[in-house]
This record gives sequence, structure tokens and C-alpha cells, in this order.
Amino acid sequence: MIDLTAVRLDTPAARRHVFLDSAGSSLPPTPVVEQVLAHVRREAEVGGYLAAQERLDDLERGYSVLARLLDCRPEEIAFTDSATRSWLAAVDAVPLAEGDRVLVTEVEYAANAIALLRKAEETGASIEPVPSEPSGEISLDALDRMLDERVKLVSLVHVPTNSGLVNPVREVVDAAHRVGALVLLDACQSVGQLPVHVAELGVDLLSATGRKWLRGPRGTGVLVVTAQAAGRLRPRLVDLRGAVWETPTSYTLREDARAYELWEYSVADRLGLIEAARYALDLGLDKIAEAVGERAARVREGLAELPGVRVRDLGTRRSGLVSFTVDGLAAPEVRDRLRAADITVTASFTASTLLDMTKRGLSSVVRASPHYFVAPEQIESFLAAVSKLG
Repeated sequence: MIDLTAVRLDTPAARRHVFLDSAGSSLPPTPVVEQVLAHVRREAEVGGYLAAQERLDDLERGYSVLARLLDCRPEEIAFTDSATRSWLAAVDAVPLAEGDRVLVTEVEYAANAIALLRKAEETGASIEPVPSEPSGEISLDALDRMLDERVKLVSLVHVPTNSGLVNPVREVVDAAHRVGALVLLDACQSVGQLPVHVAELGVDLLSATGRKWLRGPRGTGVLVVTAQAAGRLRPRLVDLRGAVWETPTSYTLREDARAYELWEYSVADRLGLIEAARYALDLGLDKIAEAVGERAARVREGLAELPGVRVRDLGTRRSGLVSFTVDGLAAPEVRDRLRAADITVTASFTASTLLDMTKRGLSSVVRASPHYFVAPEQIESFLAAVSKLG
């Protein structure tokens, strides 16, 4: 069990108001904040280059820390400035040609979809959504029917931004690999709240962010490029970090995931991300998942009991992300009125998950995402405030 008193001492803002937006950008714990600020101050004292040189060992150890968090090899880890940057770098490296097919889920995220549509324009490949089960998860039967040797990539969102479902991963991977397709897992909303084991899941590529459930700084992300996939990819956005300029007309590309990194980055933020990963590992990923699951279950249960409130979550297995609507009130109005009561939630709109929201006839939902630092009495305060909105 997580020591609630200790994690709330590490999260001063969580003691002052009800924070339910870890699916957006969470509250970093004090050790993460101190790590970032200390390095920024050191840069002001000696300059960015020397300050970074002093932390080379810590930065190098960061690959092993993230590898432990994600259950992969250190050489399969690349640091980036966001989950989107990770995802874009991965997709850009997948070789596609005219007639190739890319399969997505009906809960695909807008940034992913737009990038794939651009890639399809350039290559002549097609982007095709796989139907969902009535419960919202990807239909494995439909996936089996759609897979053939022309499918080169399956883009799978682990936990969508607008509902609480958790998609099956291993089953999708096994089916995709039977026809030789790569699987890219968008783990933006799962890393930090659920154990995510790359080795067990079998995915080829994984993108994740620091700012959400992992409680790291904004402007940080990670990309996993597994050894079994690396040889099939061709990273294009490469600089002197990912390759060595050998002669006036030749270069040598790195063979590990760092081929996807760029030379320039925020050292302070990367150190903060590494600290956030350590913090999560010290708490225990299973304990985090249990605590988040308990809080989300109470939020769902309490909202379902309120007249005029509808829980909009999908899935048979659910995460810490809870979505709902209030009759007669648009999601932004609910968000703003709760904010006035010192309760932080956010809203998700059709533009973020076009296929799913359109299919369900929704224009927006309110999103509440309680992390382990949220006290039970704060959840009750939130439910009481929602009950007064109608």
C-alpha cells in the first residue's frame, strides 16, 4: 500500500486543492522539481555545457532507469521532448509504399491520425480503422479479418485520452506479427499508472510522455525501439546525436535507439524525467496501479449515482481515467465551474478522438483522473461539487 501521507508531503499542491488531471499534466513530486531547479541553477552558475558534463553519469544511468520502468533493454530507450515527438519519429522510420496498409483503432488520437494521413499522402499507403467491440476495445476478430501481408503497421492506443478503457495488447501483437506487421503502442496514458512491460507485451515500438501519470516535467518523452524492430526501420530525422559524420560524403548511423534522439535537449527536464521514473519505481508500479484503480472506481461509482450525470467510459478493463457528462452543461462549463471550487479536471473534445466521439455522438466529455496522491475525502468533495452543478 502506498503511504498517502508521504506522497502528499511530496505534493504540496495536492494538499491545497483537489487535483484530478493527471491524464493531462500531473503534479510533479518535490524530488522531481528539486532535480530540475537545481540543474537550471547550476547552468546559471557555470553554463549549460559544463553543467551537463557534470551530470553525464546520471544521464547515462537514466537509460537503465527507464528500461527498468518499461521492462526493456537500456539500448532500446531513446529520450525525446514529448510522446508526440516519440510517436512521430517512430512512424517516420517505418518504410511504407503504395499499396501498403496501416491499421488503427477507433480510439486513435488526433496527433497520431494526422501524422499517418500525411504519411499516406506521401507514400500511397492506406489508413484503415479496425472496428471496436460494443464495449469499446479493438475487435480481435475484426483485426484478424483485416490482416494480410500488405499490413505493415498496427497503431494501437493503450489507453485513449477520452475514456477509461485499456486495450488488449498482447493479442493484437500476436495477430499482427503473424503477417509480419509492426505494432506501435501509444502508451501516453498508461505509463505511470499501469505496469507496462515491453518484453511481455511484445510490441515493436512504444511512445510515452513524462508529464502525465509518470509525474515528470513537461517537454519530456521516451521512445522504445526494440531490437527485433530496429533493423526494419529507417530513421530519417537524424543529427550528430544519432549518427557520426565519417567522411565528407558518408556517415554511420547508431545501431541502438539513440539514433532517434537529437543532440540538443533540456538536460534539466531529462534529469527530472529520470527522477520521476525512479520515484515511481520506488513506490512500486503494482501499488500505483492498485491505488489509482481504487480511486477511479470510487469516482465512477459516485458519478453514476448522481442524477443527470452519465459516466462515458468504455472497456471491460478500465484505467484511472474517468470521463463523464452532465446533462444541460457543456464539458468546458463543468470544468470551469469545478475550477472555481478549487477542483481541477479537464475536457476532451471530438477533435482529439474523432472516430470514437463521432461514433458515440459526443462533442466533449469531462475528464477526471485521480492519481495516488488524491485523498479519499477529496474524491468525496469532488462528487459533492458535481452534484451541485445541475
